[in-house]
Amino acid sequence: MDSFSARKSALIAHLVEHSVRTDGPFTLRSGEVSAWYIDARQTTFSGEGAWLVGRAMLAEIPGGIDAIGGMTMGADPIAVALAMVAADEGVDLASFSIRKTAKGHGTGGRLVGPIGAGSRVVALEDTTTTGAALGEAIEVLREADVVVVRVVALVDRSNGATARRIAELGVPYVGLVTPRDLGVEL
Repeated sequence: MDSFSARKSALIAHLVEHSVRTDGPFTLRSGEVSAWYIDARQTTFSGEGAWLVGRAMLAEIPGGIDAIGGMTMGADPIAVALAMVAADEGVDLASFSIRKTAKGHGTGGRLVGPIGAGSRVVALEDTTTTGAALGEAIEVLREADVVVVRVVALVDRSNGATARRIAELGVPYVGLVTPRDLGVEL
């Protein structure tokens, strides 16, 4: 089996080739303007990229976790990729999604997937600049009495802001890939 370092290197190479753009300026979700942009979905929604994401991120999922997921759309392909890679490696993980707003029909609510009160989960995000979406995910999960054990972002371009925000919420945080890994400056 290959090492975590090799898995992460392969993921970074895919992100650099398919997801990093340096032809900005770009306005980020946070409102900040940046000379570079990472469209992680160019990796997370591709077959090869999803496989690389799942293999690299699985190392950040502690034992005893029932499910992985986060805010739709950024976390969705990561959660499914992780669940599939985990199953391939003999680990039973479900995936879930958090809607932006509660659905008014069917079972309603914001949580989608096989989790409920008492589930132990890892909240995910594709790219974080401020940690706002991750903070919202934690809030929604806690309102449903779901236990958030860890938070993992595929790409953290927050220069420490996300780590501080998540620490204030009392949850361990991992940013897997940084701008330096991608060869770009903040």
